[in-house]
Amino acid sequence: QVQLVESGGGSVQPGGSLRLSCKASGIDFKYYTMSWFRQVPGKGRERVSCFSTAPTYANAVKGRFAIFRDNSRSTVELQMNNLKPEDTGTYYCAAEDNCVKGDPWHWGQGIQVIVHS
Repeated sequence: QVQLVESGGGSVQPGGSLRLSCKASGIDFKYYTMSWFRQVPGKGRERVSCFSTAPTYANAVKGRFAIFRDNSRSTVELQMNNLKPEDTGTYYCAAEDNCVKGDPWHWGQGIQVIVHS
């Protein structure tokens, strides 16, 4: 079956860094656009970064986050630098058709990122 398994979350102080990783199985990874979404309590999931043929970023994370994908390993990673308290949330890896539609085929289970002093 399809699995997207995230790892690398945790708690960090403002200005710190974390690297999230997502390992996919059960899908032909190279044909999917891979994205990272995040969600805070009471709000919907927002896409923070996406990698189809090139990386894209939400304005709130541009210049601080970087997305990498490795089709040979079926992984997508999110390097998060200069973290801010507002980056706190649950981060989800997703496999979708493109960086616009917002209706992924597959989701990971989510992983917590907490930024606090």
